[in-house]
Amino acid sequence: MLNKRETIRKKMYKPVILLLLLSMAVGLFASCGNKEDNKHDNEFTVGFDAEFPPYGYKDDNGEYVGFDLSLAQEVCDRNGWTLVKQPIDWDTKDMEINSGSIDCIWNGFTMTGFEDKYTWSSAYINNSQVVVVKASSDIQSLEDLKGKVVVVQAASSALAAFEGDGASEENMQLASEFKALQQVGDYNSAFMNLEAGSVHAICMDMGVAKYEVETRDGDFRILDEYVSKEQYGIGFKLGNTELRNQVEETLQEMLADGTFDRIASEWGLSDSTCLGEEDSDYAIKNEKAVKEQKNFINRVFDIVKQLGKGILATLLIFGLTLLFAIPLGLLVCFIRMSKIKLLQVIAKIYISILRGTPLMLQLLVVYFGPYYIFGIDLSYSYRFIAVIIGFSLNYAAYFAEIYRSGIESIPRGQYEAADVLGYSKTQTFCKIIFPQMVRRVMPPVTNEVITLVKDTSLAFALAFSEMFTMAKQIAAADASIMPIFVAGVFYYIFNFVVAWIMERIEKKLSYYQY
Repeated sequence: MLNKRETIRKKMYKPVILLLLLSMAVGLFASCGNKEDNKHDNEFTVGFDAEFPPYGYKDDNGEYVGFDLSLAQEVCDRNGWTLVKQPIDWDTKDMEINSGSIDCIWNGFTMTGFEDKYTWSSAYINNSQVVVVKASSDIQSLEDLKGKVVVVQAASSALAAFEGDGASEENMQLASEFKALQQVGDYNSAFMNLEAGSVHAICMDMGVAKYEVETRDGDFRILDEYVSKEQYGIGFKLGNTELRNQVEETLQEMLADGTFDRIASEWGLSDSTCLGEEDSDYAIKNEKAVKEQKNFINRVFDIVKQLGKGILATLLIFGLTLLFAIPLGLLVCFIRMSKIKLLQVIAKIYISILRGTPLMLQLLVVYFGPYYIFGIDLSYSYRFIAVIIGFSLNYAAYFAEIYRSGIESIPRGQYEAADVLGYSKTQTFCKIIFPQMVRRVMPPVTNEVITLVKDTSLAFALAFSEMFTMAKQIAAADASIMPIFVAGVFYYIFNFVVAWIMERIEKKLSYYQY
């Protein structure tokens, strides 16, 4: 009978696999078809950072507006295109444009240092990287940043000014003397860190800095010295000269009839424009053929070396979280099962909040809570401590409920038998209940442990760089998706090892069958 069932199952495998392959093929054709339909619809999809005023952001009415989006709208109107405003994660901009999900990156996008990684329009804005500090800060010059914690947006031109291939020797020397150069996902997080005192300064684009300082009631100021100068352009996928030429021609028409200057004036950027000036089209004139990619093995090897520090950070978060969350979960479980009603209610509320809200929000509360609730200035070292506290508290809530389900699954008769044999309550739990509970909860505990491996990437919410964050940063710097895939392989290997170890433990505990 069993052989017959196995035969039936084997016969079913082939059609199932065939069906999956067919579904994938249909999906690919559908995606190709959708992309073609978009071309017929004349959609022009602009990728932009939705937290980068005045170039692109969401206004009080919930609409995406900004200088760059106004320019893009005018270009679309003149070409009969439909503008699609697509907010993107700045770390993943290269994957967005290389995959074809957006047509260009138009959002105060720095050309300087990235000339060979995209097909560019002419430069249209002169920009500089400046430093923002608290109004009460004693930092008056770039020299005063030595020994301080400076924050920048990930994959930004500010980061490139300190660590990029085109960074000046002065800036690299200055960066080497920082206490730390932190990276965050957006400027709102940067200002929260600055306000809380966990960083001393923000390096950012001049236009954005002016906007942010003006809208934050004079609590911040901009240093007189600038870090670097640069120019903004519209970035297209490398080699997509046809679309670039069409947009470039329209921009030149807008410049000639005064429309470009009018839009710049409306957004207060007239003093920064450079479209039409001498050498503003230098990227187009010096355009080179697409470079041949590095050998695949060499690229992977380089990426692995760069990911090394992030891998260690991920392992550290994983290990310390388990070290604290597993015993804390058992404690919360005991409180949850206590006969004292008040303790039960406290444990229920704790579990409800920790399981009912996003882990990222909990990390932000743990980190920024001391400042915004108690007015305590944050130290640089507290960042990592907050990551471990946030993860431990979150996973302890899940472990507590898993433990409780395991304990409550033990038949009541075993407690009664232990009582007849003269066991105390402590002896009953330690010698009879606990070993069985551990055996029964191993599968769900394994699921949580595997989930923890992947959740470590959320540490970036507190500007703590672990493996996936570093992979995104490397991907942005190299304009390649390869680092993301390499990180994915590491996650899989890590999870495979974790699952194998947990399976070994589970088999060791299988000393009886139900």
